[in-house]
Parts: sequence; structure tokens; C-alpha cells
Amino acid sequence: MSVVGFDLGFQNCHVAIARGGGIETVANEFSDRCTPAVISFGSKNRTIGVAAKNQQITHADNTVYNFKRFHGRSFSDPFVQLARDSLSYNLVPMKNGGVGVKVMYMDEEHTFSVEQITAMLLSKLKETAENNLKKPVTDCVISVPSFFTDAERRSVLHATQIVGLNCLRLLNDMTAVALNYGIYKQDLPAPEEKPKIVVFVDMGHSAFQVSVCAFNKGRLKVIGSSFDPTLGGRNFDEKIVEYFCSEFKAKYGLDIRSRIRALLRLHQECEKLKKLMSSNSTDLPLNIECFMNDRDVSGKMNRSQFEELCADLLQIIEAPLRSVMEQAQIRVEDVNAVEIIGGATRIPSVKERISKFFGKDVSTTLIADEAVARGCALQCAILSPAFKVREFSVTDVVPFSISLKWTTEADEAEGVCEVFSKNHAAPFSKVLTFYRKGSFQLQAFYSDPSTLPYPEAKIGHFVVQNIAATKDGDKAKVKVKVCVNTHIIFTVSTASVVEPMELDASESPSVESDMDLQYMTHSDSVVHANNRQESNEAGAQSQTKTDGDQNSLPPEKTSEEDTMTNIEKGNDKKSDQPPEPKKAKIKVKNIELPVEANLVWQLEKDLLNMYIENEGKMIMQDKLEKDRNDAKNAVEEYVYDFRDKLSGPYGKFAGEKDLSRFSKLLTDTEEWLYEEGEDQAKEVYLNKLDELQKLGTPIEARYQEADERPQLLEKLSQKLQYYSNILEDYRNQSETYNHIDVLEMEKVEKCLSETINWMNNAVNAQSKQPLHNDPVVRTKEIKSKTKLLDDICNPIVTQPKPKIESPKEEEKMLNGDHCHHSEMESAEGPIKNPVKTSQHNGDCHPNENTTTMDADNF
Repeated sequence: MSVVGFDLGFQNCHVAIARGGGIETVANEFSDRCTPAVISFGSKNRTIGVAAKNQQITHADNTVYNFKRFHGRSFSDPFVQLARDSLSYNLVPMKNGGVGVKVMYMDEEHTFSVEQITAMLLSKLKETAENNLKKPVTDCVISVPSFFTDAERRSVLHATQIVGLNCLRLLNDMTAVALNYGIYKQDLPAPEEKPKIVVFVDMGHSAFQVSVCAFNKGRLKVIGSSFDPTLGGRNFDEKIVEYFCSEFKAKYGLDIRSRIRALLRLHQECEKLKKLMSSNSTDLPLNIECFMNDRDVSGKMNRSQFEELCADLLQIIEAPLRSVMEQAQIRVEDVNAVEIIGGATRIPSVKERISKFFGKDVSTTLIADEAVARGCALQCAILSPAFKVREFSVTDVVPFSISLKWTTEADEAEGVCEVFSKNHAAPFSKVLTFYRKGSFQLQAFYSDPSTLPYPEAKIGHFVVQNIAATKDGDKAKVKVKVCVNTHIIFTVSTASVVEPMELDASESPSVESDMDLQYMTHSDSVVHANNRQESNEAGAQSQTKTDGDQNSLPPEKTSEEDTMTNIEKGNDKKSDQPPEPKKAKIKVKNIELPVEANLVWQLEKDLLNMYIENEGKMIMQDKLEKDRNDAKNAVEEYVYDFRDKLSGPYGKFAGEKDLSRFSKLLTDTEEWLYEEGEDQAKEVYLNKLDELQKLGTPIEARYQEADERPQLLEKLSQKLQYYSNILEDYRNQSETYNHIDVLEMEKVEKCLSETINWMNNAVNAQSKQPLHNDPVVRTKEIKSKTKLLDDICNPIVTQPKPKIESPKEEEKMLNGDHCHHSEMESAEGPIKNPVKTSQHNGDCHPNENTTTMDADNF
């Protein structure tokens, strides 16, 4: 099972995986851990990431970027309309009212939804993870901004489904950072102690997010969050761009905003200048060659000028910081640490403002660009059964308060109830009780639209169906479970009608069905919205039985408990008293009800399936185009590589005729590549490569043979010398080899003679052969002869010498001073584990002439 975390940034993305007992941020095919969130469309394929960013200026109208904030929005959204003017590609409305991107792809006009565009980016990130893990990737955790609404979050989830990913959790950016920070801390206070308060500040390219978290050992709880979705690094870039647009217009008379490509180039250069000013306070130049109308432009800026230009941006940094402290109801003195991440926090003036507000130095212990991805990978590891992770619970918060509205059966009034307040713990679920005779509708919406960075306050409406009055004609009791799930998305998860049923005293009630109603998980609450009386229908009577932070709900007293209590009391009565009549027991039966959900942003199933199919086709087309380009590049590489070698080391291994023919073929192939061979099928390139290799491979083989042959012959010569020396020692009756049988040594002598003759003949024949002809003796033959020599000679010359008895043992055996217990060889072989003792018994008798000696005297 894969454990992967994806940080889907506005400008750049990062991929983190769990491997080798830790979390690792992996690199793409360009050895870069940062992948730009850019997709470029061409006539043959798509390019994504670094390659697409390189085409952003030259292929501006077909390169898509800065699309993250279009998720879950309609084309008429003011935010979308404002962003249209600054983009080089065309935004168009989709049939469902969403945002679409019109581009030229495969020489045809195509319109892709923002979910499809994000799915394309995810396919690249998925490929990067798979290349590093060497296995398929399915399960993952993906980050989203903490201020994303339900519609935006559902849109991101649709993108994951299109690319075939199973998103275990959409994790808020700041929660991921907090998890990455807290899980490695060993000095966190115990659960019963006062928590450690840490503020996390993230200023990325497009947004400013702040959260306050309370840490205890094994536990993280977000207690407050704030944000400014309009403040980010791109706002600082825009200030520099505006400055140079005005300067270049006055200095060179250039209207830069009239040319999108010139504007994109200026944006890139101003972003580089901003990063340089973070580490330098002196004047820094900005020079762009052939910028516009074939003119070079130049300018300069220093940090002081930059801070003056961005004074209004710096002033609004404190507002989210002050807001989050008020939400968390803590003082600045209560904050133990302030951690900053995000590219824009590297700006000295931004860092200074944050530090000044909290009255302490900010910490940069986390990797500013990779902290979110690492936190997502950690969350995925916690959710994965394949990894064992230290127990660490994560409690997030609901970013915006959520209310429910319903109508009475008489349609006389509406009931409204706030089910989740701002910063309410999440994930969390609550149970509402309604009394109805027929189907009814619940409308979910955000309570305070003024706090939303989104124009639509509605979340959706849910219809609870198949409700009928009871047998007595009364209203049925309906339990509706609403929740904010792990993705921080509101939904009506289940609905059921509760029917009490009387049983005979001999029957046992269904305890299981009672448990389903009476006991909730630690994150469940019960809310009663009783509309039994018509006079109360104007305002639903609702009350929360328990708080979500408690471990469990106290069970309500059921009819079963009443019966059990009566039985226990009856047992205490005297036996002479007549038994009380048995009371009927009550059984509670829950019947599931269908719930129809109509959400503000939800892709149709057929449309989603079509997107999945189209993405599969595009992935296949990308693969085919990659294979085609690889084949073309192989031909081009072969031409240039072989041409250089023919004029160098390979030249003398090709005859004049072959050399002339091959050189002409290389030249013709090169010209073909840049003319009619510019765009051919993969098979055509493979055929061209095969044609070149028919002439080139023999030349290359001769060179390799000539290069390796001397070394192999030298090795064989050394082996022959080695065995010849052993044979000479044997002839001289050396004690080292005199144990070897004569017939065996004759085999060695014969093999040596044959090998020496073969080698001499081969060397003589090869020396007469021209280099441009095929070799007489090949390296394969030399290796084979060397191996044969070793196989025959080595086992013979390395035979161990037989064991020789010591003279003392032989003398004892001659004198008869031995016994069958002595350490000696028997007919069955040597005796193992001999028993050595100084005493003799049985048939063994000590020699009468034996002298006793004390070892200490020697």
C-alpha cells in the first residue's frame, strides 16, 4: 500500500512519501523536488510541470497556470471574472456553469473543466511518486487551503477520482504543517498538563493562513484559524511589476501590458528580483534582452524601495494574526512558539511584522516549502495499515459556521438551527430528531456569508424520503445524522425512522437496535428538533445532549433497563409473596431512510465517467508521444555520437569504403531528421536506427574487441605462467605438490600445452589481420579458454595433502602401548570427539617404563 502526500500549491507542488522509516520529499525527472502547477497543450501531447513552465512564454495561449482557486466556482463568479484579465489563456463557461479552459490540443479546440486540469497535474505528481516508490500509487492525502468551502473541496475530490487516486483525507494546509511539527516533538506536555500553544503562519504565493494549535503528547488540536485569501507572494510581485511597467513606459515608451508575453517575462524577472532582495539590501539590477519590439530594457531596485511600494500590503498582515488570537481566546504571552512557512515569509519585512506582533523571534525549524507535503504523508501513514506510526490524534476545526433550515409540514414557518459553529471540532457528527408524517427537506448553508471568500452561502439541500405516519396516525420519530467528515465537508450521512414495538415478556428485546440509537461515538452529539406540537413548529426545540469533547454519551434509560430493574427488585422480595404480573417489553426498531442530496457543486456521474475516460485517453496519447520522441532522439543521438567517434577512436576500425558509405548515411539521416523526418511515426525512426546500426555495430564491435583483447590475453598469459610454475615444481619433486598423482599432473601438462599453442596461433593470426577487418580471435573465445584452463587445472593443483601420523604415535603403536580408546584412525575412519584421560582401565595397562614428569619443571 502506498503512503503518499501531495501538496497542491497555487504555484508549485511537492510530493512526499513514507519510506525507510521516515518521510522523504521526492524529486521529479528533472531532479527537482518542486513541480510547477503548469500544464501546456500541444499538437501531439500535453506537457506538465517543469517542461510546461518552460513553454509558458513561447506557448502562452495554450499554457494553463494559476487555476487552483477556480475549483467549485461558477464562471460568473466575480473572482473568476477579475482573474480573466491577468491570464494568457481563455476561460469559458462550462455547460454546468463551471469554469472551463479553452485550448488547442491535438490540433483541435478543446474545453477542459478545472477538475480535469487539476487531474492532469495530479497525474504528473502520481507518476513522480510511482517512479520513486517503484510501485503503483492509489491511496494518498492531499492538502487544500483551510478556507476552502464544501464546493471547492468536492471539486478537488472529483479531480482525484478522474486520475484514479483514492484520497483518504483532504487535509488543511495548516493542519498538515502542525502534524509535521508535533509528531516529532519529544518534549510535549502530558495529556493532563497544560498544552503547548504554537502559532503557525503560512504566506504562500496566493494566500495568507494562520492557525493556533494546542499540543499534548500524542495529540494535536487546532483551536483557531484565520486567513486572508487575497494576500500572498504574487501581490508583492505585482507591486514590482507595476513599478517597472511605469518606469519602462516613461523610459522606453513601451506599453508592456499590451503584450501578454512581455508581461509574463517581466513577472518572472520581478519574482527573481524579489528573492534576491530578501538577502541583499543594496541596489540590484533588472536587465531583460529583446524584451519588447527588439529592445533591451534595464532598471534597478533595492529593499528600501520595495518595502515602500508594499507598505499597504505589510499593514494588513496583522489583521489575521489578531483575529486568530481572539478566536482562540489566548494572549500573546500564552504562545510558546511561532513557526513560519511559505515562500513569502522569507521577505524580511514580512518576517519582522510577524515577530513584532508576537513579541518574540519566529522559528524556521520546518522546511518552508515542503512542510505541507510532509504533513500529508504523515497523515497518510497514520491512516495506512501498512505502516506503524506513533499514536497521534489530529482534531481539526470547521472553518465557517454551518446552519440547517427546514420547513414545517403546514409550510407556516421555518426552523433554523446552527449545527456547527466556527472552529467547531472536526470530524464531528450530530444526530437530530424530527417528528414528521411525510418526507421533508433540510437546507444547509453557511451562517455568516460575510466571512466567506466565496459568493454562495448555500451548501445544498437534503430530502429525507419514504416517511409515513405511525399506525396510530401520529408523526413518526425520525433520526437524522449530520456530520462534518474527515474532508471537512458537511453532509447528511444517514436518516432512520424509530418504531417502538411491544413484545411478550418471554421474548428478549433487540439490544443491538437499541445500541444503534442510544450510543454514539466520541465525536457524536444528539440534537432534538421536535415538532410534535404545531405551536412549536415555528422554532424547532433543539438541545445538545453532550459536548463533542466528551468520550461518550451517557446511555438513555430504555424500557429494557426498566424491566431489568423490576426483575432485580422482584428477586429481593420474599418467596411467599405472589409474583407480580409480567409487563410487556418494548423493542426499538430503526428503519433506514433514503436521503437525496442536491449539492451546490457536484459533478454528474455520467460527466465524471466521461472525464475519467478522457483522462485515460490523454495519458495513453502522452505515452505514445513520449515513445515516439524517444525513438527520434535515439536516432539523432546515434548520428551525432557515431560521427564524433568515426573521426576519433572508431576511424581506423572502418575501411575506406565503409567509412565513406557510413559517413554519407549519417549526413543524409541528419538532414532527413530536420526536414521530412521532423514528424514521423515511431516505427519510421526505429527503422532508421536499424539501418544505421547495420553499418555502425560491426565497427563498434571491432573497437570493443581491440580494446578488451590485450587485457584478456594478458590475464590468460598470467594463468598459463602460474600453472606452468606449479608443473615445474612438481617435476622438481617439490614437497608442496608431491602428493598429486602423476596421471592428474599429466592432464595439467596436456591442457597447458594445448592452451599455449592456441594462444600463440591466435596472437600470430590476429597480428596479421587489419583493424578494419573482423578479428580472427574474439574476446568470447579468450574468456572461454581461460575458464576451461581453470576448470581443468585448478581442482588438481589445489588438492589438499593427506594427513600424516606424528612420530610419537607411530612409536607407541610399535611398542604396543595403545588401546582402542586412543585417538587414531580406525577402519571406519577417524574417531570423532575422542575421550582423553590420564587413567587407564579395562584392557589398557600403563607402560611400566613410563616416567612421570611435572610440566612446571619445563
